[in-house]
Amino acid sequence: MEHDFWHQKWQKNEIGFHLPEANPLLVQHFSTLNLKQGSRIFLPLCGKTLDIAWLLAQGYRVAGAELSAIAIEDLFNNLNLTPNIKTLDEITHYSTPNIDMFVGDIFKVSPAMLDAAGKIDAVYDRAALVALPEDMRKQYSAHLMALTNKAPQLLICFEYDQSLHAGPPFSISADEVKQHYQANYALTLLASIDVTGGLKGKCPATEHAWWLKSK
Repeated sequence: MEHDFWHQKWQKNEIGFHLPEANPLLVQHFSTLNLKQGSRIFLPLCGKTLDIAWLLAQGYRVAGAELSAIAIEDLFNNLNLTPNIKTLDEITHYSTPNIDMFVGDIFKVSPAMLDAAGKIDAVYDRAALVALPEDMRKQYSAHLMALTNKAPQLLICFEYDQSLHAGPPFSISADEVKQHYQANYALTLLASIDVTGGLKGKCPATEHAWWLKSK
């Protein structure tokens, strides 16, 4: 992962990927996972997304992994919460009741770190798979399944002509989703919507929501 690239994005506040509201596909389709209130949701590469506040408001607990401490400090400030902070090897753990955020390289986050506060019941991936270059996505998907014991997922990704935009976010085709996850999940495409104005105004793009149901 290009750590310096993402650190600079946060330091310069170049966070066009940060939405001003909860993702509509999350709001419309998260109920498909049929989770009880109090279930614990893992958000990989979560930033300070407002999706977290939405999930908390629905009665879920949230865990996340994020490279940037700036993002997580902003997250807790926006939630008007003061976290407990402790160091776990190469990871910094920020926590309050119902929230656990692990700051550092996601590949350094271990199942034991996540499981210390309870098991993960589901994964919501809006910003991780699409953020990683092609040569890292296989490693990432395997690590995510190991971290969460193959918990069901709501996966949101983009599809577009990669030759028109270098990414991130990168284009993820249905074939690639199957390549990473079909061996362990039943895959259902829940929705596909055109990105208004195109991806960063550069090219037409479609946003897909996938339900990955554990086999």
